[in-house]
Amino acid sequence: MIVRFLYCVYQLLVALPVTVIATIITATAVALGMTFGSGHFWGYYPGRWWAKVITRIFLLPVTVEGRQNIEKDCPYVFVSNHQGAFDIFLIYGFLGRNFKWMMKWQLRKMPFVGYACHKSHQIFVDKRGPSKVKATYDAARKILSDGGYSVVVFPEGARTFTGHMGLFRKGAFMLADELQLPVVPLTINGSFDVMPRTRSWRLVKWHPLRLTIHQPIYPVGEGSQNVQATMRQAYDSVMSTLDEQYQGYVENPDQ
Repeated sequence: MIVRFLYCVYQLLVALPVTVIATIITATAVALGMTFGSGHFWGYYPGRWWAKVITRIFLLPVTVEGRQNIEKDCPYVFVSNHQGAFDIFLIYGFLGRNFKWMMKWQLRKMPFVGYACHKSHQIFVDKRGPSKVKATYDAARKILSDGGYSVVVFPEGARTFTGHMGLFRKGAFMLADELQLPVVPLTINGSFDVMPRTRSWRLVKWHPLRLTIHQPIYPVGEGSQNVQATMRQAYDSVMSTLDEQYQGYVENPDQ
């Protein structure tokens, strides 16, 4: 109890103020860097450092497994389970690949962060009509076709309420099929324990974080059969290394 109390005090006096300041500085740096400098650098590295700083300032230990499974210069479609808010910091800070996020368009409205994401050409997934859906996938297609970048997608579409996985949507897998790119499943453990969706307004709970990078799933053919097969294999891969208490499908009412 004493340790937990001290950790709460530390968050209020140190971690949260540093997070706010780091976010403002990073967003400003990205906006200026994308205007006057290299988009390849400013669109990724400040965000990566920001994510590492926040993870470290909350004293959360991080383990990454499977880095050897991905090649340095190969573009991938990364798909991950979505346990909680700290998924962003874990992937951004520790995946070690220059990538763009595919994220909900509503995040564009977040102070500082939304503008920085817009300036750094992150991909806002907008489903408010066929033309906006098309624009979303045109942007993702262009980034992947240009080479040098990958994309990261949460195919569940929303954070879990229980720590368990919901269903995968097929959009990311259709994109990978169209461009004949490998899909790399990612498993996140610990993020739900740190800050679950059901209490995201409260303080962080200390818990180790683990990111598992699975072997790429290469396309075998084209079309709906390849999409379905890749999606099933990716789902099984992500599920295979989830902590035992979160094994098994549980319906997510937000999907």
